[in-house]
Amino acid sequence: MNSRRGSVTRKFGILTSGGDCPGLNAAIRGVCRAAQGRYGMTIVGFSDGFRGIIEENARVLGPNDFSDILTRGGTILGTSREKPFKSDVGSMDDIVGEKVGAVKATYRKLGLDCLVVLGGNGTNTTGYRFAQEGLNVIGLPKTIDNDIVGTDQAFGFHSALSVCSEAIDRLHTTAQSHHRVMVIELMGRKAGWLALYAGVAGGGDVILIPEIPYDIKAVARHLEARTRSDRPFSIVVVAEGALSIKEAEMDKRERKKHRAENGPSVGYRVAREIQDETGMETRATVLGYVQRGGIPSASDRVFATSLGTAAADLLARGDYGRMVALRSGELGSVDLSVPAGRVRYVPRDHYMIDTALAVGACMGIG
Repeated sequence: MNSRRGSVTRKFGILTSGGDCPGLNAAIRGVCRAAQGRYGMTIVGFSDGFRGIIEENARVLGPNDFSDILTRGGTILGTSREKPFKSDVGSMDDIVGEKVGAVKATYRKLGLDCLVVLGGNGTNTTGYRFAQEGLNVIGLPKTIDNDIVGTDQAFGFHSALSVCSEAIDRLHTTAQSHHRVMVIELMGRKAGWLALYAGVAGGGDVILIPEIPYDIKAVARHLEARTRSDRPFSIVVVAEGALSIKEAEMDKRERKKHRAENGPSVGYRVAREIQDETGMETRATVLGYVQRGGIPSASDRVFATSLGTAAADLLARGDYGRMVALRSGELGSVDLSVPAGRVRYVPRDHYMIDTALAVGACMGIG
């Protein structure tokens, strides 16, 4: 049995915020087991993200709460997209002030030494803003989009990659049987990590990501060349944030109007454009929320657990205002200001883009 070690943090709160993804429960388990078993901390769990701390919807967590949750999908704490620093109704200053004040009041009323937040870009940005408000905060990076600045990887990505790769595998048989072009739309509103990796893993013939605006004529030429080479079927993998060269030249208002007139989403727009350009029978599939549901992969279980135990070590040292991160193969942390308000895009010179091109995939240009 582990002997208890000294800890600066005696009592902390924990919440999960934003979209769910595989590995959240594994991370919760990692934080809580290490914090309680190794350091003897008291843990307060907040329900449904920042809404729980605003409404003081909290409970003390014990070993039974984080037992047998390693393999479970979703989050035992529940989640929401509540953003205390934003409001869409009423007087923004008043409503935001009330929410931020409520969070700070709950934190102090419960005698917390720190708040641990598990989430993506928005959650860690909110965590940073509360750190600026005087609260002690530690963040953990989760997102299937893998687009958090400051860490080379976020948990949830590999689980989603597995689901997306399997979906592409299944579409291959239909595409081949019916001699069709099959377009599959994956998540990735701002960054194309998931579409890029899934496209390579699933043998996508065309991969379109937000970082590289596509030329539909280049896509059409590639698909027509495949047909002439006696391969009358193709798989087109599209990130939900992918945009054409024409769209990239528009301002936000023009782009929004264009998409509303040519919806419902990029997968369908690309499928329509391909059929118009080539005359090939084309179908679109939007994988949607299936990508971020279900149980975590073995890789994400291990990674999320490691991030969780690393967060417990930060708590014990009183090393607040940090986000646990994997950088160059080493587990450490970065200041919460690093990911705040930023997106980790796929660099144009990233090796995986060259890998895709080298095996014959079209990235929408050339």
